Amino acid sequence: MQDFQLNDEQKMLREMTRDFVNNEIKPIAAKIDEEEKIPQDLTKKLGELGFLGVSFPEEYGGGGFGEVGYCVMQEEIARGCMSTATFIGAHQSIGANVIYLGGTEEQKQKYLVPLAKGEKIGAFCLTEAQAGSDSFNVKTRAYLDGNEWVINGEKLWITNGAIADTVSVFARTDKGISTFIVDTNTTGYQAGPAEKKMGIKGSTTNAITFDNVRIPKENLIGTDGRGFILAMKTLDAGRLGLGAACLGAAKELLEMSATYSKQRKQFDQTISHFQAIQFMLAEMASMVYAMETMVYRTAVDYDLKKDVSRNSAIVKLYCSESLDKIADYAVQIHGGMGYSRELPIERFYRDSRINRIFEGTNEIQKGIIAREVLKRNGAM
Repeated sequence: MQDFQLNDEQKMLREMTRDFVNNEIKPIAAKIDEEEKIPQDLTKKLGELGFLGVSFPEEYGGGGFGEVGYCVMQEEIARGCMSTATFIGAHQSIGANVIYLGGTEEQKQKYLVPLAKGEKIGAFCLTEAQAGSDSFNVKTRAYLDGNEWVINGEKLWITNGAIADTVSVFARTDKGISTFIVDTNTTGYQAGPAEKKMGIKGSTTNAITFDNVRIPKENLIGTDGRGFILAMKTLDAGRLGLGAACLGAAKELLEMSATYSKQRKQFDQTISHFQAIQFMLAEMASMVYAMETMVYRTAVDYDLKKDVSRNSAIVKLYCSESLDKIADYAVQIHGGMGYSRELPIERFYRDSRINRIFEGTNEIQKGIIAREVLKRNGAM
């Protein structure tokens, strides 16, 4: 494990994030869930402290911590509130990251810098009614009219859709799927009402309509017709960040469950003495260890510019499946209290379920992994 030890700056980032979560997020996490909204003053604080651009280089307004630092931060954020972690992920790991990965220097200075500084909020607009798992089947259209691109279509399940200032949009042109930067104050951009969801309620999710949205010609990211490749490359980071958030939630649930088992008494002894409880804690700890190992091993490779498509899919698949199991064990260990809204266990349980669906369903991840295994004959 020597290769995965955090350096002093990364340890400092973890401590700073943990303090912020304990003082600013955990006290209001239940309120965020109940009111289905992250307070603007919290998002403002996240931006001012650099959390909304922690992964990007300093020359673009970021913290310069790379993917490892981003995973450290998201792990700690998710221990307090998975809605907040989802908001950050959609903004930084995919929304703004599209511009970082594919944008020109001019686009990065104009759009990425304010996003990384938290002065503006970002979102990632790919999913449509007939283009969820089949993400290549994008129907939103864009055509060039003089010096402007004109975009028409509708996107679904867009995290941050109603609160974003700048969105990365995938639309079909005559040459294929292309990527565009759109300011949400542009005429014709319309966000629908917030979706009512089972979990991550504080994270705003909306349908977005593009009605003759006109943007400058220079807002095309990369090459016309090559946007799908950029989308998949961006999702490598998104899936890795999701795994880090799952890891943080899993650690929190394990810690809460171990503490509770040493306090709760039945049959004149704490339930920590019962083998059934011990076995659940042992399984939870084993999954957390595997999650942590694969998240940071893959994050290190990502920062080294290695191809992590297969491994980020593995991270997403394993960590989301494991968190569901860990959340279920946590409810069982806490019994009636785990089912009560008095404790955050039931919120974690509800929040966990979406992780097997978004950033590409787990069935899609299995397909990605299988193709890579067959291509390489299983070699790691």
